[in-house]
Amino acid sequence: MRSLDHLPKAHLHLHLEGAMRPATLAELAGERGERPPDSNGFTSFEDFGALYGAAARVVREGPRRNLLRLVREVVEDAAADGAVWIEPHLNPLTYEGDPDAALDVLDAVIDEGRRAGARLGVGFGILVFARRNADPSEAVEAARLAVRRSDNGVVGFGLAGDEARHAPEPFAEAFAIARDAGLIPAPHAGEFAGPAGVRAALDVLGARRIAHGVRAVEDPALLARLAAEGIVLDVCPTSNVALGVVASLSAHPLARLLQAGVRCSLNADDPLLFGPGLLQEYETARTALALTDPQLAAVARTSLEASGAPRATVEDAVTRIGAWLDIPGQPTTPPNPTSMSAAAP
Repeated sequence: MRSLDHLPKAHLHLHLEGAMRPATLAELAGERGERPPDSNGFTSFEDFGALYGAAARVVREGPRRNLLRLVREVVEDAAADGAVWIEPHLNPLTYEGDPDAALDVLDAVIDEGRRAGARLGVGFGILVFARRNADPSEAVEAARLAVRRSDNGVVGFGLAGDEARHAPEPFAEAFAIARDAGLIPAPHAGEFAGPAGVRAALDVLGARRIAHGVRAVEDPALLARLAAEGIVLDVCPTSNVALGVVASLSAHPLARLLQAGVRCSLNADDPLLFGPGLLQEYETARTALALTDPQLAAVARTSLEASGAPRATVEDAVTRIGAWLDIPGQPTTPPNPTSMSAAAP
């Protein structure tokens, strides 16, 4: 059996603070004289958000070295999982309200991520995201901040939070700013608002990648549109089960999305709260979702082609994916040749 940790892949849907190691959270909370939040103590999206915020505060309110440690460890974990490119999601305005101070935070993260990545063979970019539950003016500020580093470390722009309570229309201006600067528009959608949320992400925000998007499977016409337009869904199976988006892993629609021609990447979302990392999600896709090795190779290829990685990184990794498939004695099927390359020039 082919080893999935040797399959080159990109990690596109990963929230920086949500990727903290449990041991790191416990240590940093202890330094503050606090008990770490119970990472399994949520039964709803609201509970999940509160726990995420509590965990993130130990980094956001701590010294800068805590943030840099987090970045290093996230890159280390990506390398261990076989990733050659990683795009953590970050909102620097949750660290510093002043745009210039927030830019300093962003620069520190990019620099540390690149240093760690150079040591471990992992490329590093940032997807700056806006918060649905904040004033839309903050989203505009976040987009302008992202644009200031659109040619030096920031590759995409997203939108996170409860889509069922916060429609995308107030964030259209922020996404227009990001798109005009060449950033990949990659909002969360299709999680709690169903197919309508996916359509709105496409029509209002101009999405080219969608974080989650799995409930598009409920609408055949929408599936056909996603396939025809080459939209990539950054799918996180364990997260979907934990938050009740799907009833169980066996019921997860990833295989059906792929069969409909929808391009998907595999991701871990928030390993601190959901458990599995990137490699475990690939292993789950192989075992619980019965994806074949050619399908997993196609998913890995999509993750790279839809990323903001430099073209040379993408081309090298795609070649290595082909070598991974072409193990003597193993049947092979070429990955999906359709490409929506968002790689940097």
